[in-house]
Amino acid sequence: MIELNVEGMTCQHCVRAVTEAVRTIHPGAEVAVDLETGKVRIPAAAAQEQPALVAAIEEEGYKVTSSP
Repeated sequence: MIELNVEGMTCQHCVRAVTEAVRTIHPGAEVAVDLETGKVRIPAAAAQEQPALVAAIEEEGYKVTSSP
């Protein structure tokens, strides 16, 4: 599982944009986005996918950091 902190998400449009960005890299992924905490979890994603996932989300205009 990959868990990311995503800054700048404020609404359901943001959730949809991040979810679609993740699915361009990991099609069919079950993406869990928590607006309150800014956490995005991709349960089936492999660690080697993380750089591509981060890049795809950042292309949508959000700032991404790894969760500790």
